[in-house]
Amino acid sequence: MPISAKLRDMIRAAWDAGYPCMLATDGPNGPNISPKGSMIVFDDDHLAYWERSKKQALENLGYDKRVCVMYANFKAQRDGVLESGFLRFYGTAVLHESGPVREAIFQKLLPREQTHVGADVGIGVLIKIDRAADVRGKPLP
Repeated sequence: MPISAKLRDMIRAAWDAGYPCMLATDGPNGPNISPKGSMIVFDDDHLAYWERSKKQALENLGYDKRVCVMYANFKAQRDGVLESGFLRFYGTAVLHESGPVREAIFQKLLPREQTHVGADVGIGVLIKIDRAADVRGKPLP
């Protein structure tokens, strides 16, 4: 599924712009939603982020690899940049603790993520997008 350059840039800048992507996971103790400041569009079929907190989201991924990522930017909708300011990506996460995929994810991160405390021992998480749509079910812009 092609992801526009506009949307790639918005997701890459989401944290700094004040619209962090939220990752929903499920585990034996129930669901979890956590902000992921390093979320990026890896390619047309994948999102990726750098897991450095290693808390509930990581624990849940050990139980169930299915995830939902929400990008919510209502200002972009009000300003006419996006038709809907609420986008959902459903997929399956794969952890990369070492190797070329981990390194490729790291190289695509913003410098602030590459130099953040814990970045050196982070885990690359690649999310295969199974489907994506805005909150109304329409395809991505």
